[in-house]
Amino acid sequence: MPSSSTRPTSRDVAQAAGVSQAAVSLVLGDKWRGRVSETTAQRVREAARDLGYRPNLAARNLRLGHTRTVLLVVPALTTEFFAGVYTGAARVAAENGFGVVLYPSPEGIGPARDPFASAQAALDGVIASSMAADALTAIRGDQLPLVMLDSDPHGSLGAATVNLDIADGVRQVADHLLGLGHRHFLHLAADVPSWTFEARARELATRTAAVPGTSVRTIHAPISIEDAQAATEAALTTPGPHPTALVCDDDKLAAGAYKALRRHGLRIPDDISVTGLDDLALATAIDPELTTVRLDAELFGERGMQALLAVLDGREPEHGDIPVELVVRGSTAPPRPS
Repeated sequence: MPSSSTRPTSRDVAQAAGVSQAAVSLVLGDKWRGRVSETTAQRVREAARDLGYRPNLAARNLRLGHTRTVLLVVPALTTEFFAGVYTGAARVAAENGFGVVLYPSPEGIGPARDPFASAQAALDGVIASSMAADALTAIRGDQLPLVMLDSDPHGSLGAATVNLDIADGVRQVADHLLGLGHRHFLHLAADVPSWTFEARARELATRTAAVPGTSVRTIHAPISIEDAQAATEAALTTPGPHPTALVCDDDKLAAGAYKALRRHGLRIPDDISVTGLDDLALATAIDPELTTVRLDAELFGERGMQALLAVLDGREPEHGDIPVELVVRGSTAPPRPS
């Protein structure tokens, strides 16, 4: 056993696990399959963990030609949701000896410049949100092992796709509002060309169409409080049936809608119910607190990284969408009797 002042070596791990140094190298280099048993591999990993052993990744990467670096492509770094995605992805990456580099592609600015002279030479793989898919062309990231987040599983660029069950989230919202008695809906849709927002609109239309006497009017706005406020104010001055429920694609859109509704003297939820989607911190900062769909952003990032590691290892990634949950708060109530 090494002393507390001595950094443990692969020889120490080999001795603790009762195996050769070659076996330790195979296991910690993730090249053990077909060469050592699962039991032996587990024993080596446990010994390395108990000793606090960390391989010299820089030297190993030079030998193997891999950087053990993953690129996470997101629309923006300032979004709370994608901060959670990064946290989850980075945690799983660190547990497996990988690092994560963030690549923002903010809407309205376009892709950032390629941070690498050659992405293929500097990266082992890419995880990308469908909201920032255009950036993949700029960095040639679609030529690397790729996992897509929030993307059409039947038409994805990636070797694997990881999705939240957004359709079920919208179904939960629609069923909640329909159950309260709402029949006239205004859909404040995100003005972003992305599969995830197309799926939300499609599911809302399908769910409400199944109930006689319903109507849905859709307006679009970029995902900002100011744009959502302007779009909602314009909708409120348009002739037609007065909506009793406002369904927003995003909590930030809902916050902008709150401002517009109050400016028009409408009370939430007495005059109109409002829902969001994300369950950001903002949802409990506004009054009344927002009924919304909780998305586990960190789990989303974890699953994305696990899928990419599986692709890199030649394994089949885990299948199945990540469950979501409707959180009912004070912004929804039965419509006022006409």
